[in-house]
Amino acid sequence: MRKHLAAFSEWADIRAPAVFILPAILVILMLAIFPLIVSLYLSLSRFKFVKGGFSLKFIGLLNYKKLLLGSQQFHFLGVFGKLTVLETTILAVAAVLLIWRLVSYFRGSTSSVIGLLGRLILAGGVLALTWLVLLTINQNGYPGTLIVTLFYVVFGVLIQFLIGLGLALLCAQRIPGRNFFRLVFFFPLMVTPVGIAYTFRMLVDTTIGPFAPVWELFGWGAIPWVTIPWAARWVIVLGDTWQWTPFMFIVLLAALENQPRDQVEAAIVDGASRYQIFRDITWPAIVPVCVTLILIRLIEAFKIIDLPNVLTNGGPGIASESLTLHSFMAWRTLDLGGSAAVAYMLLFISVFFAMTFVNLAGRRMKGA
Repeated sequence: MRKHLAAFSEWADIRAPAVFILPAILVILMLAIFPLIVSLYLSLSRFKFVKGGFSLKFIGLLNYKKLLLGSQQFHFLGVFGKLTVLETTILAVAAVLLIWRLVSYFRGSTSSVIGLLGRLILAGGVLALTWLVLLTINQNGYPGTLIVTLFYVVFGVLIQFLIGLGLALLCAQRIPGRNFFRLVFFFPLMVTPVGIAYTFRMLVDTTIGPFAPVWELFGWGAIPWVTIPWAARWVIVLGDTWQWTPFMFIVLLAALENQPRDQVEAAIVDGASRYQIFRDITWPAIVPVCVTLILIRLIEAFKIIDLPNVLTNGGPGIASESLTLHSFMAWRTLDLGGSAAVAYMLLFISVFFAMTFVNLAGRRMKGA
């Protein structure tokens, strides 16, 4: 009996890690991987409700073709205009720079086939996006949800990072009331996105909003920003910045307060200026935190939906509609296959940008 108990105990000890990890694996499979696979099949199918249930017909890549080349091209990619001489020059310069980078990498001692293939994909994606941006933001074009989402991501994350870094540098100083300002700057992160959207919808109302006298003073009282595409987009970026800057601020403040103080004090004794201390000591110390922070915010920014939905309802027309809102609108019209296709295009684009950022930032960090 003791022999069997000892054998069972040994068997249990060996398999204990797998037994304890199994519930977590099952949860991940059920809540993440399984829906991902189902939605992929749904994006390759035509879903219809019929009497007594629904029908699901496999149609291959037709949902994606509709987004890129078909009836939904204007919605996803936008309306293409004609390139001017200046825009053609910008595209040519971008192509030359990308080719030069590829040639430099190929001539390097660390080049590999996989690395070259990855850089070819990266260069092709950057060139295609540059071409698409130039085609759709000119006078005769009209940007679709892809370009609008990239606008929210690039400008939103950049502004939030710069403001958050500035506030963190300010609150890291020994100034009176800095704990009060730390608490105040963190408040917007506690408000729900829908609440922020309704708040900004009231604040930017140029007729009856609380700042209506200010708009009148500057002559902006009669400007219906909701009907101006770029004004509507910038208002959404403004609201998103107000919501997410505290996240940048609190993480960067923690990074600043954990930088090596002995180096800073030694630099002060040697007569270094504030800018030199930031450039040579502070910035290299917080770069890893900055890269991680921007990556997290970059991924989150691609999923923006609350502000465009509540502030403008995607309008005027589809001018301020994000990819997530585009997918939601398609789902609401029971085009579940088209909705899944938009969601997967968002997945591919966000992964492309995240990997590109990690690759470029990682090389800069190694170089430093």
